[in-house]
Amino acid sequence: MMRFTWHEPKRLLTLEKRGLDFADAELVFEGPTFTFEDDRRDYGEQRWVTIGLMRDKVVVIVHTETEDEIRIISLREAEKDEQRHFFSNL
Repeated sequence: MMRFTWHEPKRLLTLEKRGLDFADAELVFEGPTFTFEDDRRDYGEQRWVTIGLMRDKVVVIVHTETEDEIRIISLREAEKDEQRHFFSNL
């Protein structure tokens, strides 16, 4: 089973500003997702972007993965074009 981790101050900031909780990210990975590599620049690590559903909202999660851990970097509601992309790839 995958373990989910995050930077707690970033989680609290996202919860305050966006009303989304990193602690709920596991819900996204339990359902259908569309995932691709975030290769826009060299982050010094492999980063992934996952689009999926969290409590009836389409959200975007940026994260890293190891064999047993997903580290959440950011979480936000999906833009309209990202929502279309998600639903067209189900």
